[in-house]
This record gives sequence, C-alpha cells and structure tokens, in this order.
Amino acid sequence: MRLRERTSETPIRSEWREAGGTGGPVILKDAMLDRVAGQLERYMDLLSARQKLVASNIANADTPGYLTQDLDFQAEFRNAAGGTPRAINAPGLTVKNDGNNVSLDRESRLLAENALRFQIASGLMGTQIKLVRSAIEGDKSG
Repeated sequence: MRLRERTSETPIRSEWREAGGTGGPVILKDAMLDRVAGQLERYMDLLSARQKLVASNIANADTPGYLTQDLDFQAEFRNAAGGTPRAINAPGLTVKNDGNNVSLDRESRLLAENALRFQIASGLMGTQIKLVRSAIEGDKSG
C-alpha cells in the first residue's frame, strides 16, 4: 500500500489506497483515526493545560493575593474552535487572610485525577492507532 503524496493543492486530508490504484478498497484516514484521535488530542491538550495551571497554583500557594486558576474543562472541550484554553478563577474556594485561596488538598487531588485521565486517554489513542495499523496491514497469516 502507498500513501498518496501531498501537493500544495491537495487538502491536508489524506487517504490510503491499495497499491496500483486499481479501484480497490479505500480506507479514509479521517474516518478511522482523525475523528476520534482529534477529540483525544484536544482532551489531552486540555489535560496538559490543566496540569500547568495546577503546578502554578501549587507554586503560588504562599503568594499573598494569588487566586487559584483552573479551566472550565467541559466548556473548553465542547469548544469546537479549539485554540488556547482560557484560565478562569476557580469558584467556591475559601480565601485566607492573605487573600490567597489555593487549597493544596484540592490541587493534589487534581494532579492525581489529571494523571489518571491522561493515562486512560493515551491508552485509548494507542488502541486507535493499533486498529488503523491492523486495517492497513490486513491479515498477514494467509
């Protein structure tokens, strides 16, 4: 099998064709991988952005006046435009006498939750890649 070469006029969307282009089966990469992989990629990008915010929150736990930053995770994930996620002030946290509202318990929980979510998402991405690879390679036993 060969991958169609991309020219400047060719859209970024690509497809795999059976060698020789004899009208054999066409497996569209977009249909099999890009849709799910794109969503997983966005999800993992958001997890990464949240991880950075949590690390910043922990680093500023003793900074007077610092307010905890977070993402509206579900709203950002639904945002089809993608782009850079916007940080928001985390609502509902108790403000201490120095004006800081960082809760190390909350941030520790978010770190663990993020790590678990990222591990699951990367496992799903690996499964998607294996499925596409299997479809491309076909049955090699016969």
